[in-house]
Amino acid sequence: MKPAEVAELYRRLAERTPNPETELKSVNDYTLLVAVVLSAQATDASVNLATGALFEAATTPEAMVALGEERLRQHIKTIGLFNTKAKNVIALSQALIADHGGTVPADRDALEALPGVGRKTANVVMNTAFGAETFAVDTHVFRVSNRTGLAPGKDVVEVERKLDKVTPQPYRRDAHHLLILHGRYVCKARLPECWRCVIADICRYRPKTPPPGERAPRRSPGTKRRTRPASAS
Repeated sequence: MKPAEVAELYRRLAERTPNPETELKSVNDYTLLVAVVLSAQATDASVNLATGALFEAATTPEAMVALGEERLRQHIKTIGLFNTKAKNVIALSQALIADHGGTVPADRDALEALPGVGRKTANVVMNTAFGAETFAVDTHVFRVSNRTGLAPGKDVVEVERKLDKVTPQPYRRDAHHLLILHGRYVCKARLPECWRCVIADICRYRPKTPPPGERAPRRSPGTKRRTRPASAS
């Protein structure tokens, strides 16, 4: 995309969603970190269901360690990979107590050094908790960046680097959430809803998905296409 198109893309997304925020529920920086760790390969909605009671029981690293891995597992057992995530949450809580006085560090490298925290998680926390202009690339951001032509790349690192390069002010702070929400609710994985997309005319995706009433009906799996009989010569 040309710079003017990039700016227009963000302008329209920001106009549609003036105050984009994470849909993960939290009560402080620590619970935000825990929620993001739990959200790997899981939906925000499923994480919020599990953390409702969890964050009533533990909102600090000390309280989480006191809760213990077994009871933590019971709280999050509806989330995918809950055994591994429980181990990581307890381990990162212990690391926060030992190395950071029980507080979440406002430093990406320090966050990435915590158990279970990768670059995407660190970027989300830096952006949401501390206002950093970071670009966390999840499946939604990766898809939107490639489909639209905004920041095409073969992997998340390349997409992140390109987003950092092309995203202008005043959109850098909110770009991450604008792109996630667009991918989650409009530019969906299986069937992008191009007919109601505010950036359809500048998006590079082809062919555009028509409105439901204008799409050809889908054949059931295994249904053979009917052929016309050959005309007599």
